Amino acid sequence: MTVGLNQQIQEFYDASSGLWEQVWGEHMHHGYYGADGSLPKDRREAQIDLIEALLTWAEVQQASDILDVGCGIGGSSLYLAARYKANATGITLSPKQAARASDRARAAGLAAATRFLVADALQMPFADNSFDFVWSLESGEHMPDKGQFMRELVRVLKPGGKVLMVTWCHRPTDQQPLTADELHHLQEIYRVYCLPHVISLPEYERIARSLPLQDLRTADWSSAVAPFWDMVIDSAFTPAAIVGLLFSGWKTIEAAISLNLMKTGYERGLIRFGLLCGTKPLGGQP
Repeated sequence: MTVGLNQQIQEFYDASSGLWEQVWGEHMHHGYYGADGSLPKDRREAQIDLIEALLTWAEVQQASDILDVGCGIGGSSLYLAARYKANATGITLSPKQAARASDRARAAGLAAATRFLVADALQMPFADNSFDFVWSLESGEHMPDKGQFMRELVRVLKPGGKVLMVTWCHRPTDQQPLTADELHHLQEIYRVYCLPHVISLPEYERIARSLPLQDLRTADWSSAVAPFWDMVIDSAFTPAAIVGLLFSGWKTIEAAISLNLMKTGYERGLIRFGLLCGTKPLGGQP
């Protein structure tokens, strides 16, 4: 990542994470509303259900050393550590997120099983073959070099280990290129949420097929998660949220005002929620 982009992302999450936790809780990701998105759920329940649905889809039976790439304030890291009775490491660009995740780990009695570091996902400070499960939930969209991002995920994965990457994508473009209007819509999302760009799920799959991975699978869960943005919009303008926004800075306020960009992005089929998982072969190279 460029220093400028890293700084933008750090500042965005330093400023907004406290408000997010106050209003919406520790899980900074979409929720799961059934395969077709029709199941009514509390937003926080839906976020836990997304984690469980992803683990079931990827057939993650066990794990002992977990890496959470883009860990936020530790929601997934702590959940996975407790679920699998495993050690979990989380990385983020935000010092405030890393500190808050460590605080939450101590409060949950998981300090000995977890650690949270400020680190760049494109240059992770870990040896090759370090983790038997690498989890990245909604962080790939922040990566300017998607190929390097995927290579790093696989590099630190132990032979026989599994990677599960879930990220925002745009629609496939094999049949029709993105239109000028779609490109403008994406540019507004990039600007508001500190994203360099997103790519399509087929493009991620092509990158993954160049790496030492087997049993590669992908899925588009856009319909299952799209209702999340209605829930966020409904809760963003409560009195408590509005007061919090006023103390969170303009970038956070702008992100709240612009929530409809994601809602309409899903509605028009432009924004997609892509899943990819695979296993590093025994004897596989970093």
